[in-house]
Amino acid sequence: MQDYRFLHALTRVLASLCRCNRGNVAMTFALAVVPVVGLVGAAVDYSRANAVKAAMQDALDATALMISKTASSQTPAQLATSATNDFLALFTRANMVTGTTVTTSYTTTNGSAVALTSTAQMPTYFMGLMGQSKMTISVSSTAKWGNARLRVALVLDNTGSMADDGKIGALQTATNNLITQLKGAATNNGDVYVSIVPFAKDVNIGANNYAASYIDWTSWNSTNQTCSGYGYSRNCSAASHTTWNGCVTDRGNTSSPSSANYDENTTTPNSSITASLFPAEQYSACPQQIMGLSYDWNNMTNVVNGMTPNGATNQPIGLIWGWMTLTGGGPFTAPAMDPNYTYSQVIILLTDGLNTQDRWYGNGSSTSTQVDSRMYNSSDGSGACANIKAAGITIYTVQVNTEGDPTSTLLQNCASDSSKFFLLTSASQIVTTFNAIGTNLTKLRIAN
Repeated sequence: MQDYRFLHALTRVLASLCRCNRGNVAMTFALAVVPVVGLVGAAVDYSRANAVKAAMQDALDATALMISKTASSQTPAQLATSATNDFLALFTRANMVTGTTVTTSYTTTNGSAVALTSTAQMPTYFMGLMGQSKMTISVSSTAKWGNARLRVALVLDNTGSMADDGKIGALQTATNNLITQLKGAATNNGDVYVSIVPFAKDVNIGANNYAASYIDWTSWNSTNQTCSGYGYSRNCSAASHTTWNGCVTDRGNTSSPSSANYDENTTTPNSSITASLFPAEQYSACPQQIMGLSYDWNNMTNVVNGMTPNGATNQPIGLIWGWMTLTGGGPFTAPAMDPNYTYSQVIILLTDGLNTQDRWYGNGSSTSTQVDSRMYNSSDGSGACANIKAAGITIYTVQVNTEGDPTSTLLQNCASDSSKFFLLTSASQIVTTFNAIGTNLTKLRIAN
């Protein structure tokens, strides 16, 4: 409407100038009118073009977001039709242009993306006087999603108390459901990696690693011997390392944790520093073997279904080995990160009890504050949890409290924030909680 008022006013001014016969006004005006009208007209046409372009851009941006939801399920022809129909329905200045086209492109390289371009011709009011009867307007828009990748370590309590109240069965169901969710969030192999870390007092890194240089056999050799003869002729020697069951306990010095905090970090083992090595232990309640980062979804299910409850609770060792599966170390190699993607690394720790025993402290039945302090030291905020979060890894903690234990302040402090701590009072809640966490993680993976 403003364009038409301006044209009407301009017409009246031109008419009055044409009627003027004083001096050389008419002649001067005749010489000046063409460039003046051209410049003014160009401003009017460009103003209209900018308004059309803004409307086109808004419509195309909205169209890109709309069709991104169904792009993977449509053929290129269907996608082009959907984009054109959605764009024309949203474009508010379609009556000001002709020959509108919309082109589409859908790719799954470095995440999924829909790229759209729209072109139209706008007839001009004044620029036609200078030989330009129309202006070409073009806009583009791209919607990207799935360019985030997930790496999730499931640190799962396999201690003896998990046999009570149906907890181990609920954990297996919940974990298998979560694995299915995470699998569904992956467009391509490698979009989502998962590791599984069953823990008790020890963790099982695999008996097939008996020849690795990162294992400390000192204690194992002294407690696992084969002997022959009697009395003065009795002869004992360390059992073959091939009889080891795969369990390792906390790193550090024999009598206490190392001042270098090897038990709270993923420092690379050094064969010349015994405290940095993983001490082998023939633990009678050795849990299911750890599975490093993988997208072998079927094997994950086998690992989960093979979990059995036994032994005492040592949450710090589970956390450290969960961290190690994400970063690599010992028997695990973390796949390289592609710079074309953003990565989210997550540890989910589920436990039904309080820390009762590690390599140095606790009796396996009563809570040990010394084990707790290795995980989170309330006096200075140090410990395994703080180190993991400082490395940019998100921690979810889940306490399954079916026996009226105190709410774990330790687990609350260990979680990345209060929304990532869950207190459950029944085994069945494990399933719903893992589903909620899985939903959050898959949203994170699909986010633009």
